[in-house]
Amino acid sequence: MSIISLSGFTALKRRPVSYKARDAFYAVGGNGGYYIAARPRKYPRTPQQRKVKAVAIRCGIKHGISKSKLQEAMVDCVGPMMRNEQPKGRFAGGGVPS
Repeated sequence: MSIISLSGFTALKRRPVSYKARDAFYAVGGNGGYYIAARPRKYPRTPQQRKVKAVAIRCGIKHGISKSKLQEAMVDCVGPMMRNEQPKGRFAGGGVPS
């Protein structure tokens, strides 16, 4: 405990009391389990999103692709195509490799 002294007045310094949730007038924190919200609607894709989707389809990127094939496609196909260059390696023919 410390003492504060201002021009002759001395008093003990008070510490703030810790707040407990049970001290509130109503339930606080958390979700009661219900909320009202609208379903999200589908927004139109931006030109950049349309380009990325087209490039991913052309490069053969799809759900479940292995990490090594994804890395190879990103380096050899997606990068050059996003820069409007010709794809490299096995992607150079323009078709999707099998």
